[in-house]
Amino acid sequence: MSGKPVRPHTRLGKYELGKTIGEGSFAKVKFAKNVENGNHVAIKILDRSHVLSHKMTEQQLKKEISAMKIINHPNVVKIYEVMASKTKIYIVLELINGGELFDKIAQSGRLKEDEARSYFHQLINAVDYCHSRGVYHRDLKPENLLLDSNGVLKISDFGLSTYAQKEDELLRTACGTPNYVAPEVLNDRGYVGSTSDIWSCGVILFVLMAGYLPFDEPSQMALYKKICRAQFTCPSWFSSEAKKLLKRILDPNPLTRIKIPEILEDEWFRKGYKPAIFTEEEDVNVDDVAAAFNDSKETFVTETKEKPVSMNAFELISRSQSFNLENLFEKQTNGIVKRETSFTSQRPANEIMSKIEEAAKPLGFNVHKRNYKMKLQGDKSGRKGHLSVATEVFEVAPSLHMVELRKTGGDTLEFHKFYKIFSSGLQDVVWHSEAKI
Repeated sequence: MSGKPVRPHTRLGKYELGKTIGEGSFAKVKFAKNVENGNHVAIKILDRSHVLSHKMTEQQLKKEISAMKIINHPNVVKIYEVMASKTKIYIVLELINGGELFDKIAQSGRLKEDEARSYFHQLINAVDYCHSRGVYHRDLKPENLLLDSNGVLKISDFGLSTYAQKEDELLRTACGTPNYVAPEVLNDRGYVGSTSDIWSCGVILFVLMAGYLPFDEPSQMALYKKICRAQFTCPSWFSSEAKKLLKRILDPNPLTRIKIPEILEDEWFRKGYKPAIFTEEEDVNVDDVAAAFNDSKETFVTETKEKPVSMNAFELISRSQSFNLENLFEKQTNGIVKRETSFTSQRPANEIMSKIEEAAKPLGFNVHKRNYKMKLQGDKSGRKGHLSVATEVFEVAPSLHMVELRKTGGDTLEFHKFYKIFSSGLQDVVWHSEAKI
């Protein structure tokens, strides 16, 4: 039976690249293994031409990556090194595998006030440190807040941050997710990075404790009006001290909005507060960042394909809980709503592709096919734009295929709802083992 060939391993210098674990407008993030020491990392891959087509110069990008690399804090995802090829920039990052903080909210609806405060402590510690180093995130939201295996918060994705030498220099790039951005950013009158980050922290704190957004309207115009007037109502279960702090953080006037030193002294904030304890690295070397952008062929790395060691397909299935349909679509691992999933099928690749298309179209998705890859694009705009899902079919044995699905755009909760319905249309092609895993 014909099908997609087994995927070979890709080597990038000392790293062996694995599956894609994230995708955005500027970059793709892949799981990777350092073959020299066995450590696992994440590698963010940026396409140079794509970045340039979005009006970001390589000089700007170099500046931003250098800013990210100098950040060394227990609550910020660490950059280990930067590499480049003629067409791509590779950023080697600390791998965080505890899921998004957003997943906890999606699972429980809301967090207890003490738990929310603990995460807020870590968030403020990290943001305060970043600001002290001249780095402003500008896209703080629950999806950019990850948890490590010990439940420690880590801020990710400083791709939109700007490295400004002067605090009074106004940043004029309106960016970020609308529900979380400060009024002055929406007004496009220039803004100070630190005060706009504080606003976003306030929205995050509200979401952690309420389980929903303080500002959420179906039309963008109505949403902007609510944000610019700071029209929000705290739920009855918020303590009076928490409400008082939120009113000071979600102040539409950036000049009178509370600053971080004042937050650190706030009565509600100080309950159970522990400052971050860590050793600062002296003189972080950013030579690799400079080398990545100097177009020197001597420092370029190349992606090379290597055939993997073959594994019996049934052994592969028995080792993976995710191949069981019940685990795949109904249950959640450790209470986390997944942004990606996979299943196996004994049907021909073309039949699988047709079935996916057949299941997606009635749900309002446009289907774009290329080879054994498909992009499902929602035709309705959700809370965070159009939901989009990438699917790919791999042959793991002559009579067995593996299908991967992952969210590439839109809201995580909407993706979760989508694949619950979508999965019922795939029952005919999913392979069920006789033994329950």
